[in-house]
Amino acid sequence: MKTLLTGALVGIFAIAAFAADVTGKWTAEVPGRGGNMATNTFMLKQDGAKVTGTLDGGRGGPVEIADGKADGDNISFTVTRTFGDNTFKQVYKGKVSGNEIKFSRTMEGGQGGGAAPVEFTAKKAN
Repeated sequence: MKTLLTGALVGIFAIAAFAADVTGKWTAEVPGRGGNMATNTFMLKQDGAKVTGTLDGGRGGPVEIADGKADGDNISFTVTRTFGDNTFKQVYKGKVSGNEIKFSRTMEGGQGGGAAPVEFTAKKAN
């Protein structure tokens, strides 16, 4: 029993050692309306599987990310924005590879709900 527990703990620590750490500043050129590109800056902080931080790049300045999770080289979080009477949620899912995160962003609510996902790559700035 002791050997089984020790083996399980070693396995957990090995997985944690190979997990990507997304802490830092990330920047991306993100396709917007009419094909215009917008620079987005992600300030991320990872504590175990929890990811917090801000996204700056839209109207209204930086917004807090919510529901942030890291699982191995996968990352996900949401951002909720309100413009006038419209509130919508942007759902970000990404895969970390070295100093890049390949993101897919979908929209829920507002006028963008149900639109095709937007794909882009963020690069670590520091």
